[in-house]
Amino acid sequence: MSTEAVSQALTPIIAGPLLRKLDSDSLHLWLATSCDSAIDVTIFENEAALSQKADIQTVHLGRKLYLKFIKVDFEKPLPADTPLAYELNLDGAPISQILEHDLNYAAESTKTEFIWRPKVNSVLHGSCRKAHYGYHIQDASRKAGDGLVEADHHLNNTQIEQWPSLMVLSGDQIYADDVAGPMLHAIRQAITLLGIEEEAIPNAEQPLSEQPYFYQREALLPQSDQNDELNKQFFKGKKKPVFTTDTAHNHLMSFAEVICMYLLVWSPTLWRHISLERPDSINKEEHRLRYDKERKAIEEFVEGLPQVQRVLAHIPSAMMFDDHDVTDDWNLTAEWEQTAFGHPLSKRIIGNALFGYLLCQGWGNNPAQYDHAFIKQAETAALTQEAQVRDTFIDELLAYDQWHYHWDTQPKLVVLDTRTRRWRSEKSFSNPSGLMDWEAITDLQQDIKNLDSVILVSPAPMFGVKLIEAIQKVFTWIGKPLMVDAENWMAHPGSAYALMNLFTHAKTPTNFVILSGDVHYSFAYDIKLRGHKSSPNIWQITSSGLRNEFPHDLLEWFDRLNRWLYAPWSPLNLFTKRRSLRISPRKPDNADHGERLLNHSGIGLVHFDDQGRPSEIAQLCKQNERVTFLSTKRS
Repeated sequence: MSTEAVSQALTPIIAGPLLRKLDSDSLHLWLATSCDSAIDVTIFENEAALSQKADIQTVHLGRKLYLKFIKVDFEKPLPADTPLAYELNLDGAPISQILEHDLNYAAESTKTEFIWRPKVNSVLHGSCRKAHYGYHIQDASRKAGDGLVEADHHLNNTQIEQWPSLMVLSGDQIYADDVAGPMLHAIRQAITLLGIEEEAIPNAEQPLSEQPYFYQREALLPQSDQNDELNKQFFKGKKKPVFTTDTAHNHLMSFAEVICMYLLVWSPTLWRHISLERPDSINKEEHRLRYDKERKAIEEFVEGLPQVQRVLAHIPSAMMFDDHDVTDDWNLTAEWEQTAFGHPLSKRIIGNALFGYLLCQGWGNNPAQYDHAFIKQAETAALTQEAQVRDTFIDELLAYDQWHYHWDTQPKLVVLDTRTRRWRSEKSFSNPSGLMDWEAITDLQQDIKNLDSVILVSPAPMFGVKLIEAIQKVFTWIGKPLMVDAENWMAHPGSAYALMNLFTHAKTPTNFVILSGDVHYSFAYDIKLRGHKSSPNIWQITSSGLRNEFPHDLLEWFDRLNRWLYAPWSPLNLFTKRRSLRISPRKPDNADHGERLLNHSGIGLVHFDDQGRPSEIAQLCKQNERVTFLSTKRS
């Protein structure tokens, strides 16, 4: 990567292609280009082209930025479990001739391989990919790793006939609320490179293009008056920030910033035109020192982006947002919602992040939801400088209640929206909201009724670490749920009760596999209902993060205390909402002292048997380490 800005012309491909939803009748690709190129895509079985029809929607976002939403319909159903390939041409040139690195696993091939596996053999899954994670690591030889790079290693070392059916990215693909100084510097350069006309930000004395406010953006973010005596004492009469994150120093604000961050975390292309030299405007010594540390972490992150771009082109990816895709504590309490959506600046920031999610992640999950008229409306809102037009579209996104979706695999993949359909506390608006309201859980029950097996994707674990949940409950009692991210399925009595009923329903699936992330560590539980002869089989499998970890010493103590305080014989289990469950934690095969929690950046890998039950649960960690969660017996 250059340390000085590079002025050479941008290549036609900015990011992608990303292979998104894939079924027997259609294939979907997402692509970002620097010009409005004519796109041609052909699907092959062996060397024979399949009969097909392509529909391409274009979203123009800047002078040199076009998003291409590509749908290929097949005249005959795709053959299952058969190696296939697509060839993507821009203005007649195959992408293999356009990119500066190999996109394909087969050497010198112009075709990108993929396979449609409707009966799920295995799944890659993970969340929480923070680009600058590791900047605080003192050991220069120790790298932070990237779970998507490990996913690329897995595909590269596996025959295509054995590739996973899909990859699930269950939240925090970007950290809009936790941005490194070098990343913000890169984003600002990318906006200029791509010719994106940026909106005016309310309350800012100068446009962001003139003063990016490195490490000082918390001063721009909205604040609210204190409503209770405890907060007045805690903040000593000062106004309270609307956004509760403590890493808001470089919080993304504009729609252009959000879009450019996606392009920078999925592709190496823009980085070749970007300088990471520290800007002169960063003049505080503490900020200069931090920038230099973060720069090393960002440079390591960028090294793996060719592999990230490659893996995303080959395997169908299902995605879902979590809080950091927008901002920390997003909709955690009803009080937070009232405050954040009651201020025009915070509402705009949240809406911009959701707008970016729609175009970069949401479309490919369920493309049939978004017709040409809707995509054209999105383009108009993105290009306008009229605040009312943009805000009207953002209002539609904030009111939208169909972010959840399913894919008709076997087992069925059901992805939950645990952020926008929340069950607000009836006791106090300052208490944590339930992750899904009664109507959403009822809809879920209908979606999975009469299935033999199901794969549920819940960004936050349905069944987490009891000790950590107990600590979160204590902070809720003293009125400080936001200080510890007190959001879990058991935090709200109504949603906890409805969730437990889900597993006892007469027509519930026999096998539940729950894939989660969010928490920055990984674990696996085998779960049964106590006293039920026909209890479903439940597996809670959590993989987090792709590029993030929990504070190591603290997690070691949490792990140890949780095993002591909530052992099978402990009376404390009687005071949990899960007392009707028998939970058996699996042990990582690299555990030295009985640990149950794995604290390594990487990506989860779950293999399934013919009945949709996990036959192996593993974590693919940095430096090619593979950790398997071993089943344990517990009475």
